[in-house]
Amino acid sequence: MSHATPDSDYPLSEVPNGARKGLFSTAILLFGFTFFTATMFAGGKIGMAFDFTTLLWAAVIGNLLLGLYAAVLGLIACRSGLNSVLMGRFCFGEMGSKLSDVLLGFTQIGWYAWGTATIAIVLVKILGLPESLTIPLMVLFGFGFCLTAFVGYKGLDLLSRVAVPAMLVLLVASLWIATRDIGGLAGLLAVEPSESMSLSVAITLVFGTFVSGATQATNWTRFAKSGRIAVLASLFGFFIGNGLMIIAGAYGAIVYQQPDVVEVLVLQGLSMAAVVMLFLNLWTTQDNTIYNFAAAGCNLLRTGKRKTVTLVGAGIGTLLAIGGMYEMLIPFLILLGSIIPPIGGVIMADFFYGHRARYPKLADVRLPTFNWVGLGAYLIGALSAYFSPWVAPLVGIAVAAVVYVVLFELHKALAGRQQVAGA
Repeated sequence: MSHATPDSDYPLSEVPNGARKGLFSTAILLFGFTFFTATMFAGGKIGMAFDFTTLLWAAVIGNLLLGLYAAVLGLIACRSGLNSVLMGRFCFGEMGSKLSDVLLGFTQIGWYAWGTATIAIVLVKILGLPESLTIPLMVLFGFGFCLTAFVGYKGLDLLSRVAVPAMLVLLVASLWIATRDIGGLAGLLAVEPSESMSLSVAITLVFGTFVSGATQATNWTRFAKSGRIAVLASLFGFFIGNGLMIIAGAYGAIVYQQPDVVEVLVLQGLSMAAVVMLFLNLWTTQDNTIYNFAAAGCNLLRTGKRKTVTLVGAGIGTLLAIGGMYEMLIPFLILLGSIIPPIGGVIMADFFYGHRARYPKLADVRLPTFNWVGLGAYLIGALSAYFSPWVAPLVGIAVAAVVYVVLFELHKALAGRQQVAGA
């Protein structure tokens, strides 16, 4: 088994105390991660369906739940020094954890493909470039976006410090122009929604947009110096950062009746700014996304060669982008809202209930090939979420956690009986 070298970001082991980071570094990285155009698109869809007050409720509830979910996983990651795919070994078993590697890796590569396709399609449209350049641009950005992830945590951190303030300035300018164009708050409140959507679907969209990201934010919260830093950084990134994205996307949709955030910026006369924002916005998420893919890939293949896995992932993402991932966003989000959150539910139950809030060191422990308690809880949680008429991601997390506890106790009782019978 390969051991982590000092700059390898510890793909197969706990993060040591000497490599831990402070609040600013962790928070700005997560903030850059949640600053994502797809979240603004989801916000735009919600903005078309609600008046401003109901929209605010959907955004606050959805993002608060998302922030709390990320914070609990962040606390576990910080205490254990492990990310979600490594925790998967405890709750799903040595081979069973490959299930979570594949699911989490697949979702991240799907996002990477969507972002790569988006930047190429939008540049061709806004700059009036020939259509024939779309695929070469996808290849250029598909490999270009992974450069900071190739460097590792340091590269992601540096980019976020530059990009996040720049994006905030542009967002504020766009919101100010939109408020002026609609005639202030009174004009905004007077707009009638043009489409319909139930509140629970809206909350699912808000929560589902970034729940796969929140499940894998443990890749960075495990670097946090303390549990408090991990929790605060998660809430800052997912409640504030993701919340801003949803509200900004919805705001533009209400004012201009246009759910596409790039179109909104063009309507506001901010075409060049739109290109810059989109580029920074996507880059700060794309590099995190491909880094997540590499973390899952390293665990799946049990290799420390994170940089090689990063490049392979960029290649797969580019091929998916060329294959038409751009059109698949909403169905992809709804699927993610069902299949990813139960992983978090099982991790939480396994850590706090199964392991009494303390994992042993990975190197010191022999784990079962399959942990059927965790795998069973995941399957029931995912099916419940998929068929749930209510907020699917929440159902998935709650059912998976509760079923884990029940199966854990059943397993313990059966093992006790067998011991008695064998005595």
